[in-house]
Amino acid sequence: MNKPPCWAEGQPCPNDCASQRHDRIVHNVTPLHGRWAGWRMAGRELVSPDGDRISSERLRGILFREAGLARIAACRNRRKAMVSVATLPPRERFDGSA
Repeated sequence: MNKPPCWAEGQPCPNDCASQRHDRIVHNVTPLHGRWAGWRMAGRELVSPDGDRISSERLRGILFREAGLARIAACRNRRKAMVSVATLPPRERFDGSA
């Protein structure tokens, strides 16, 4: 049996360190740090501090949609910059006779 280094020999129950290591390796329960403090990984999902869960597929879809909206906005801005209204000098009317 591969015991973690924090599990003392002869100890029947794993201590907190060993329990956390077990949860991290077996169940992928991983707390995040820094700007992600409060968030954690649980299995295949990212869990918010409020308990909301999001899968990697859903997150990828949200990011794809955001990138698409940014591309559309950039295209619209380019079109607005290209459109210019030019005033032409007045012409004589042509009523079908030359």
